[in-house]
Amino acid sequence: MSDSPPSQISPEAAPESAATADRSAKTRQLLGMKGASSGETSIWKIRLQLMKPITWIPLIWGVVCGAASSGNYVWNLENFAIAAACMLMSGPLLTGYTQTLNDFYDRDIDAINEPYRPIPSGIISIPQVVTQILVLLAAGIGVAYALDLWAGHEFPIMTVLTLGGAFLAYIYSAPPLKLKQNGWLGNYALGASYIALPWWAGHALFGKLDATIMILTLFYSLAGLGIAIVNDFKSVEGDRQLGLKSLPVMFGISTAAWICVLMIDIFQAGIAGYLIAIHQNLYAVILLLLIIPQITFQDMYFLRNPLENDVKYQASAQPFLVLGMLVAALALGHAS
Repeated sequence: MSDSPPSQISPEAAPESAATADRSAKTRQLLGMKGASSGETSIWKIRLQLMKPITWIPLIWGVVCGAASSGNYVWNLENFAIAAACMLMSGPLLTGYTQTLNDFYDRDIDAINEPYRPIPSGIISIPQVVTQILVLLAAGIGVAYALDLWAGHEFPIMTVLTLGGAFLAYIYSAPPLKLKQNGWLGNYALGASYIALPWWAGHALFGKLDATIMILTLFYSLAGLGIAIVNDFKSVEGDRQLGLKSLPVMFGISTAAWICVLMIDIFQAGIAGYLIAIHQNLYAVILLLLIIPQITFQDMYFLRNPLENDVKYQASAQPFLVLGMLVAALALGHAS
């Protein structure tokens, strides 16, 4: 048997591998994801990075769920355009406002945890950041008001939801309240912002927002609290140094990981139980089936090493959670 030469990377493959890694890092930077690179010089790409486009997706999906739960959405060009405007309001504008505001108030923490972020790295000035916050907020309010006019609302529910969400974003990030300093309050505020608020907006746009939908989506937001905890693991060192009481800091990595997954699973199962109670049995079974792969990925990735596998877990499991949201929304729309 002949000896095999040691494995080597060819000179041609090395630059290609480095270029691929560089493109991946730049993409992560632009989307506002963990593990990004620094060195971007385009002011518009820097502004987009501050808005964290990867975080817009749940808000856009929440609008879809709200439209579905209203039971009144009809597929035509006008409704599609109006729904798209609501998604623009909830995602790029208001989530962009929230993320930029959060980066503004988190610049000291980011200097420890993510020094490549635009503000701690110094590639954008504070006045430019403040201007971006105000422009995004004003644009979000303007779109909300236009949606109220289109829907003919006597009470400007879209504008009120926008102002309420903007205020919640402010007290989440800014002192003296800074809800994110408390792992329970901050993560629930985040979960409600990602599930309940856009759901309410989509439902109110095409139907009548009532107490049942509001309570159910706030209950569903407790699963969102679990999702929000996942994001705390990447910041645990900076949170500990600055005295922020995130759940991984308060309870330790292992216990916080269990709290996280139990919140995600139990409250989705609770929604399935409600669907059974209102005789939407098929939708309830589908929702329960969608919880199973989430539990599988929790065991495979997250519970074994939440610090290393948080992004991998989110990419694997969250599609099943968001599909479950739509299943629940369709069930509520059908029941109405």
